[in-house]
Amino acid sequence: MRVEAMMGRQGSQRQQDGGRDAARPAPALALIPGAAESEAPPRRGLAGFAMGQVRAVTDRVIARFSLVPTHPILDVRGFCWTAPLRAEWEAIRREALALALPDAVPAAVLPGARGAVAPLRPWQAWFLWGYGYRVEEALARCPVTAALVGRIPGLVSAHVAVLSPGAHVPASRGATKGLLTCHLGLHVPRDGDARIRVGDRILRWAEGETLLFDDTVDHELWNDAAGVSVLLVVQVRRPLRQPGRWLADAVITRIRQSAIVQRARRNLTLWQDVMRALRR
Repeated sequence: MRVEAMMGRQGSQRQQDGGRDAARPAPALALIPGAAESEAPPRRGLAGFAMGQVRAVTDRVIARFSLVPTHPILDVRGFCWTAPLRAEWEAIRREALALALPDAVPAAVLPGARGAVAPLRPWQAWFLWGYGYRVEEALARCPVTAALVGRIPGLVSAHVAVLSPGAHVPASRGATKGLLTCHLGLHVPRDGDARIRVGDRILRWAEGETLLFDDTVDHELWNDAAGVSVLLVVQVRRPLRQPGRWLADAVITRIRQSAIVQRARRNLTLWQDVMRALRR
């Protein structure tokens, strides 16, 4: 089955959830280095050029030792952990909508280059895991999702993503070829066109369907609809043989220790402390 056809199937027999639980929203914080490259000023000078060259070389080495195809879009049938997500997508959706109610979404923030905090309006993310760091408050509110995602081999990050009506997330590239990204459609408006471009291919999300791709390939997103689109986004380690696995692990560890991830982690910790205090 072609990926475009699979992702384009809207599943008209599926019923939308009627009610939404009133709950405090989790923090909409981004922990994805590279996700806002198109928004940030381009790096200039010799240091930026050298960094780009090193990244290109490491990605080529990682690709050489990959145990799965290095195509921009991968066949989900080769990744058995995606099947439980599809089977339980409605339970995941109920938890996701309770976690990230569109009518209670706070201003999303992304730690910017130069220490700034910039608004991230088109794409808002409520993290469950971020580069191995658990967000306990969010996990406690999503027990079904936590159990399913927690069993995924090589899990690195997982979050609920909300694309606002009319959103356009400009073209960007992910941080390393050592990761693969999975999108599970949870709530996809039927009155518009919610889609992603990966390389030269356009794909449309469908509720209960998964898309697996290499986000180091140039990609961008649109939600040309009157309502929000909601996805579960999971990042896993690419299956590799040595020495590619060692190199990818080193890159991911460096990202985990980077200033942008540590700053977002501190923000998440602060949010959890506030939520605990409010319950006393």
